[in-house]
Amino acid sequence: MNKPYIICHMMTSVDGRIDCGMTAQLKGNSTYYSALDAIQAPTRISGRVTAQTELSNGQLVSNLTNPINKEAFHQNVQAKAYEIIMDTKGRTSWDDDHGSTKPHLIITSQQVSTDYLSDLDKKGISWIATGSDQIDLARAMDILVNNFGIQRLAIVGGGKINGGFLDAGLIDEISIVIGPGADGRINQPSLFDGRPEDRHPIALKLNDVQSFNDGTVWLRYLTK
Repeated sequence: MNKPYIICHMMTSVDGRIDCGMTAQLKGNSTYYSALDAIQAPTRISGRVTAQTELSNGQLVSNLTNPINKEAFHQNVQAKAYEIIMDTKGRTSWDDDHGSTKPHLIITSQQVSTDYLSDLDKKGISWIATGSDQIDLARAMDILVNNFGIQRLAIVGGGKINGGFLDAGLIDEISIVIGPGADGRINQPSLFDGRPEDRHPIALKLNDVQSFNDGTVWLRYLTK
């Protein structure tokens, strides 16, 4: 299997919470974005919820039938970098993407509707459909390298996406900007969520530490 070099880059509070509305209030928010530039991974992966609020037109598609039920992909636009969205069943609605300086690329499972994929084609949005019920992350990363030429990317999604990539052994590096503040609210998303309860912790190797005058700390870990 081929795969890009994958960095999970996130900002957290000191108690590991990642709610964007909360972290935006902490000192260090600007450091998160400068660090994102510094890791040199212009292709980035987000989840459906993040995409719906920050990247798409905010609408959801409903009543789609006729799942594709096979692995397929289509590169509607060739680019050096993409905004990749993980959307298992293809529910997020998009505006026309022709002429975008950083085009979208949607990764879905094979449960996605053929009508949805046709709509992506009309709007100039590239896509990958792999995995019978859930997205086959390893296979999707293989397609990204071999067919889209993506060699390096950053995951900037939510805890479940981060946890899924971590559990699949696909993350090479974890980059964490810790803002000087505590959240403390219950039922808030954390850096990694959703790994099965029978899994052991994954050991990490500290690669770099930077501290800043405002109390922010940037940690970089290797997973291997």
